[in-house]
Amino acid sequence: MITLSDDPRMNLARGALGAVRVVHDPTLPPRVLRLVNAEGNEFFAKQHSARDRYTRELHAYVAWGSHLIGHVPRVVGRQDRTCTLLLTAVPGVRVDMVTPGSPEEEQAHYEAGRALGKLHDATAVPRTGAVGTELAQRLRNWIARADGAGLISTVERERLGHYADVLANTLMDSAVCHLDYQPRNWLLGDAFGLCDFEHMRRDARIRDFARLEFRRWQAAPSLRTAFFAGYGQPLNDTEQRLLESFGAIEAVTALVRGHEQDNLALSTHGRTVLARLA
Repeated sequence: MITLSDDPRMNLARGALGAVRVVHDPTLPPRVLRLVNAEGNEFFAKQHSARDRYTRELHAYVAWGSHLIGHVPRVVGRQDRTCTLLLTAVPGVRVDMVTPGSPEEEQAHYEAGRALGKLHDATAVPRTGAVGTELAQRLRNWIARADGAGLISTVERERLGHYADVLANTLMDSAVCHLDYQPRNWLLGDAFGLCDFEHMRRDARIRDFARLEFRRWQAAPSLRTAFFAGYGQPLNDTEQRLLESFGAIEAVTALVRGHEQDNLALSTHGRTVLARLA
């Protein structure tokens, strides 16, 4: 069992910042520590269990953080051997803690749209078939996992396979995407903040809206309106249909991960989205 005295996160922080203390934060996953240095500045130390996630997040902050200056943490320390990052803290309240239906929530979605629009505009590549082919194969792999675990019926497997065929045969814009773009990773303060870049990579631009579409906007369409007002361009009919196709990925990944993690809420979400695709 690792104690704080020999924790790689603490060792990295002390080497970069000097004396630090841990701030208890029950909202954080166990692999992330909130720290304060002697001057009262806050930082986060994060240790990845998978090297590819560490490499991807480090690359994201270094390569693409310049498109979001003022919105994202800065890397102030790293230890490749232990897959540990030390990041500055972006001040603000996590948006999933904001009162639902409040003006603050609507403002957060507007600012989230504006920030994501900056990233997409700076990294967009117009209509290509390669990204659709890759996503179709990824969806088929998830379908096979769900089928192997007995989570979907024959009809549901065929329905999901249809969406894989649609993705494989669709030209779509690509951009650098966050891919976990939802209120738990947003911070609302004097400036709008973003965090958690471990999933970030080039992908279908429209896919970056999927978690919001299927986890939040269905129940609160005014938030969708606010988001796209900030983003700068609403979805056209073709893009909206493509977003529906990404619901297949949302559904089957939630079913598989919910089953593997014994997470009833995630499994229920997957089943709800799958029913919507019927």
